[in-house]
Amino acid sequence: MFLTRRQLLQTSAAATLGGLAPMRSWSSTELTDGNITVQTLSDGKLTLPASFLLDGLPMDEVQPILDKYGFTGDQYTPDCNITLVRDGTNTILFDVGSGPDFMSSAGKLGEAMDAIGLDPMDVTHVVFTHAHPDHLWGLLDDFGDPLFAEATYMIGRAEWDYWMNPETVNTIGTSRQVFAVGALNRLQTIEDNVVLFDDGEEIIPGVAARGTFGHTPGHMSFDVAMSEGGLMIVGDAIANYHIAFERPDILSNSDQDPEMGAAARTSLLDQIASEKKRLIGFHLPYPGIGRAERKDGGFVFVPET
Repeated sequence: MFLTRRQLLQTSAAATLGGLAPMRSWSSTELTDGNITVQTLSDGKLTLPASFLLDGLPMDEVQPILDKYGFTGDQYTPDCNITLVRDGTNTILFDVGSGPDFMSSAGKLGEAMDAIGLDPMDVTHVVFTHAHPDHLWGLLDDFGDPLFAEATYMIGRAEWDYWMNPETVNTIGTSRQVFAVGALNRLQTIEDNVVLFDDGEEIIPGVAARGTFGHTPGHMSFDVAMSEGGLMIVGDAIANYHIAFERPDILSNSDQDPEMGAAARTSLLDQIASEKKRLIGFHLPYPGIGRAERKDGGFVFVPET
């Protein structure tokens, strides 16, 4: 399910803010490994109707999972975790959050950056998992110019081609048209300073693209070379900590191609668990860092402690 323009405006108006050892503050959680520092910065939360998560799901299979995790009520408020990687040379942001134009409970990346003393001019690379509003719309400053003025922008080739196609707004379906218009408007501003890449490429030393198509046509995750199995930045390929882990095979209407999204999610979790990687999920409970462990034919999310 995607929100219509009317639902989006109503939701936004109603929204309110609610070694490798992690160090936490409201805005940042940190992992260190040699010269690599990884932080997750809070962009706030989304405030959505519970139907955004549940519509179209087989509730006889899903309800026991929801009960197990205490998911009740008519509202769904996932965290938004933006990953910052610094290696001594590069300062890399993975996604840029919602900015001020999506919903009032999100778009807090600037506050998180201020809290850790990070100036937008210090960011050398902005890497997008995909071009949905909560990942892309924080791209521009108050004057409509790219906020990270010194950065190289990087996005998967298939994702770029899809959202830059002027026909996408006519083919994506009415409930998603606002996403298409917003993506095209913003991506056009970085057209002269964007690097496109494909699945499997090392896009920056120590960072490899891992195609996880389905949530969007060109969605990418990123494998960061670190000790203890490494780290996978999964974006929205694994979009919640309960259903997506316990039953990654269940088709989700939040994925543009539900069958492809389920296949990507299952394969990604299998890799993360098999290789004992850490993972960072954009919408996992803040700070979004943990591991995937096999259990009862599925997986469980084990937060970093």
